[in-house]
Amino acid sequence: MAQTSANPIIADLRDRIQHLEGAVGRPKASLPFGVADIDAHLPGGGLAYGALHEFAGGGTGTVDGAAAALFVAGIAARTQGKVVWCLARPDLFAPALAQVGLHPDRVIYVEAIREEFVLESFEEALRFGGLGAVVAEVVRLPMTASRRLQLAAEGSGTIGLVIRRWRRQTEAGDFGHPTAAATRWRISLLPTEPLPVPGIGRARWLAELIRVKAGESANFFVEACDGQGRISLFSDTADGSDQTRRSVYSG
Repeated sequence: MAQTSANPIIADLRDRIQHLEGAVGRPKASLPFGVADIDAHLPGGGLAYGALHEFAGGGTGTVDGAAAALFVAGIAARTQGKVVWCLARPDLFAPALAQVGLHPDRVIYVEAIREEFVLESFEEALRFGGLGAVVAEVVRLPMTASRRLQLAAEGSGTIGLVIRRWRRQTEAGDFGHPTAAATRWRISLLPTEPLPVPGIGRARWLAELIRVKAGESANFFVEACDGQGRISLFSDTADGSDQTRRSVYSG
């Protein structure tokens, strides 16, 4: 009788082991940026699906934070399917996301009252599967939580995108702590594209790949996402004197 009752437990453990082995053994698809210099620095030629990726603004202010959010929105825009965006601060400006190709009819917003609920919703959406991408805005990402999220992404094959948002400057130091993310990026605003007439040109960013598993860090000077979520490199960072102040966040 004891052995019979134990059989379901053993069978369940075997299923779990096979599932984990299958997740490890499957070749992981990647989402390329379509920019050769960037994709060459990423194992698999792009951002891996079934993995966690982490992004933050280069400063503690709203402007650099908005640049990071737009960078992430451009990535999500180039996936197929619905995008779940989890947040605790209701200041996201949807029209700005639409300008980089992430249209409102693709986005499901999950608003939580506390950050721990954002992480719970993020993990649940990652485990659900069948989504183009799952995005979460958080201040902190503890190692234990990031490991759970990474496993959830691996299990479903969904790409997980974490935006680190600071409420105060002292919180920015948490970004230096290790996490289980496959890549870590820092996005900073640069002078905009120069125009032959007075006005503000296309936004430009410094995209720092500061950590990548099985790869090397690198810096890229990029022009902001176009209407399809695509970025491009530019070579002369000395051009332009104005800086854009348009924000993806309101208020």
